[in-house]
Amino acid sequence: MTAPVSARVSTPALRTPAVRTVDELLARVRAGAYGPDPAGQRVALAFTTAQAVRHEGRSGGYRNEVLSIRLAAAVGSCAVEPGALPPAALEDCAGATVAELLDHPLAPVRIAALDAYLMHVRPHTPDNGARPYPIPAGSSLHRSRARARAVADLLPATGAERVLVVGVVNSLLEQLRERGTAYAPCDLKGGTTEWGEPVLTDALAELERCDAVLASGMTLGNGTFQPLLDHAAATGKPLVMFAQTGSAVLPHFLGAGVSAVSAEPYPFFWLDGGPGVVHRYGGAR
Repeated sequence: MTAPVSARVSTPALRTPAVRTVDELLARVRAGAYGPDPAGQRVALAFTTAQAVRHEGRSGGYRNEVLSIRLAAAVGSCAVEPGALPPAALEDCAGATVAELLDHPLAPVRIAALDAYLMHVRPHTPDNGARPYPIPAGSSLHRSRARARAVADLLPATGAERVLVVGVVNSLLEQLRERGTAYAPCDLKGGTTEWGEPVLTDALAELERCDAVLASGMTLGNGTFQPLLDHAAATGKPLVMFAQTGSAVLPHFLGAGVSAVSAEPYPFFWLDGGPGVVHRYGGAR
């Protein structure tokens, strides 16, 4: 195993310091550190998006379900396990203030509300440190592969010999395979990859055996983000986040453990066949 490497981070032009925990970020938002008082910001609507896919040429398929919250023109999102979100959660969100939702008992509601608020006050613009990366029109698989390149390019060019991938996306694993990069696929659902590799379920057990981490923003909603952040901050290992969940949340952790973010706000690449964009922060290139 090579010594840990750190990616060169291009810190976004956020006007407040990086945060080290989700609770710290929630506290700052409640205190109005990023803009208007969330108690005065009312959610217009909430909705869920459910998807099932089996790409041509792939042996398996998967399902996605995402909770999204609309605040003015901004949409914040948090992925959930299909069927896990109680129907009453949508009713809780519609018409509530952001402050109320930041204290909701369900973590996905809190994260979606936090994402919507930060998307509203700190959108993905160059002034806030975002670098747009175009995703071409085409099939879902074509666009998935383009997004995977956008994410994989945020890893350091050298030193990341074995990457822990938290939240298995076969197109992302495909990118790593094409680059000759070894990886440890990990997902709470387990199973196998497209290439028959067992998917590990304990990401923390693999951290010491990997030089870098690629992690889904879904870790924000299921409570597994903080240990990854703490490990990266303590060791200097690159932690690259690919985020549909919490795309506006995760850039606030740059400089405090997160080395780069590929931020993909709603609508996601799998919802439309036309051209789109992801917003990249930090990274080695």
